[in-house]
Amino acid sequence: MKHWLKPSSPSGLMLIVVLMFGFGFALVPLYDVFCEVTGLNGKTNGAYQGDMNVQAANSDRIITVQFVANRNDNLPWEFSPQQEEIKLAVGAHKKTYFSVNNSYDRAVVAQAIPSVSPPQAADYLNKIECFCFQQQPLEAGEAKQFPLVFFIDPALPEDISKLTLSYTLFDISERDASGGD
Repeated sequence: MKHWLKPSSPSGLMLIVVLMFGFGFALVPLYDVFCEVTGLNGKTNGAYQGDMNVQAANSDRIITVQFVANRNDNLPWEFSPQQEEIKLAVGAHKKTYFSVNNSYDRAVVAQAIPSVSPPQAADYLNKIECFCFQQQPLEAGEAKQFPLVFFIDPALPEDISKLTLSYTLFDISERDASGGD
């Protein structure tokens, strides 16, 4: 082995540190690519921008959609779906709400991160309006209803008859105060 590649040499250690540092920065984009290729993680798309097929809204195919509300441990809010489960025709628009209450003694800014299960259904869940699109500030003791308007694309594979839309709220108050995004 060449002298500069020996882990015990100073230049070898520096090379290993630089490679590890670079690999750490590459992990997030690599993970995103991996999830996109494999369909893992159930990430949802942003706001729906397409045209709605009126014929599709008259479908006889019924899908069950479950709603789950979670919050990060450092966020002292009460957070729950208005309805835990609904049945709707593919293509039909549905409006529902998530209830939140800031039970903390100060104002907090939160961000909701959505996830869909099974992951392959994420591409067929189209959100028209969602509280997850913006940061959500709440004053101490304030309660709100967060709206969600969505539809399921009729191209959803036939073997999927039930999907779960889960939201996790994270406290981003410090990041918001520092102007970071």
